[in-house]
Amino acid sequence: MKTLREVKVGETVQVVKLHGEGAIKRRIMDMGITKGVSVYVRKVAPLGDPIEITVRGYELSLRKADAEMIEVES
Repeated sequence: MKTLREVKVGETVQVVKLHGEGAIKRRIMDMGITKGVSVYVRKVAPLGDPIEITVRGYELSLRKADAEMIEVES
């Protein structure tokens, strides 16, 4: 499957699964990224870190390491 890090700018995807353990997974879920939610990739920084996304109507910046833990589908 594809991760959020691999999504191109301007694409909208659905979250399928969250990987990671304990506090890291909880922090991602607290940001509003849960299974089934729609995520739009707005921008990617020149060196690829961070990634700016729109989720649940607000903008959010994620590190590449966090984006790799989010499994998505088109």
